[in-house]
Amino acid sequence: MNHTRVGWVALALTLGAAALARSAAGQAATDQARICAQLQNRTPAVGSWASYTWTGGRSNGTTMRMAVVSQEPQAGKTYYWYEVTIADPSRPKDKMILQMLVAGLAAGNVRGIVMKSGQQPAMKLPPQMIQMVNSSPGMNMAADLARQCQAMEVVGWERVTVPGGEFRALHMRSTASGMLSEVWLQPDLQFAMVKSVLKDGGAMELGAQGTDAKSSITETPVEMPGLPGATPPN
Repeated sequence: MNHTRVGWVALALTLGAAALARSAAGQAATDQARICAQLQNRTPAVGSWASYTWTGGRSNGTTMRMAVVSQEPQAGKTYYWYEVTIADPSRPKDKMILQMLVAGLAAGNVRGIVMKSGQQPAMKLPPQMIQMVNSSPGMNMAADLARQCQAMEVVGWERVTVPGGEFRALHMRSTASGMLSEVWLQPDLQFAMVKSVLKDGGAMELGAQGTDAKSSITETPVEMPGLPGATPPN
């Protein structure tokens, strides 16, 4: 084969590879829009749960469990009790359980909060503190992820192996402020997140998941005293 023909073949291969890359990038962007819409609009499945483990960073060794433990009607609409449990095996008495009453996992408007810290009684937060939570991004990781999703940079689909299994997940990077630096999402999972890398260098990986979640708070919560001068949440 002469040099001219070699040159044309090389050019054709290069252009072909570039076209394939553009096509893959375009498909990934389309998939991102679809996945972000799913995160925003998915109806929570009562009983679903997923547990994650941190490695590295400030929270090394910590576990987090997200779950949808029940539902209740309010003002003609169905709301869900979304529970997050954070525990450090080296400090079992410091386990924190937070339950939020929301319209969906990505909903930022919280209508009720119950929390239990260690061996302390479970407490129902007053309206004033609920207002503070609603104005503080990052309190609800599922809502924070849904909020950042569309602004993230798409890397592409990858095979990811975590303690909970092997998944084909969409890899995205965040340039915004917040906890997450990178995330791998699989939309067929109830909580979508397979793996994330945090801004402090730690990583969070899916360890297990299931459909039999019950409330981790079995006692009747006591009312936490409220603060004067605030109005109830809408």
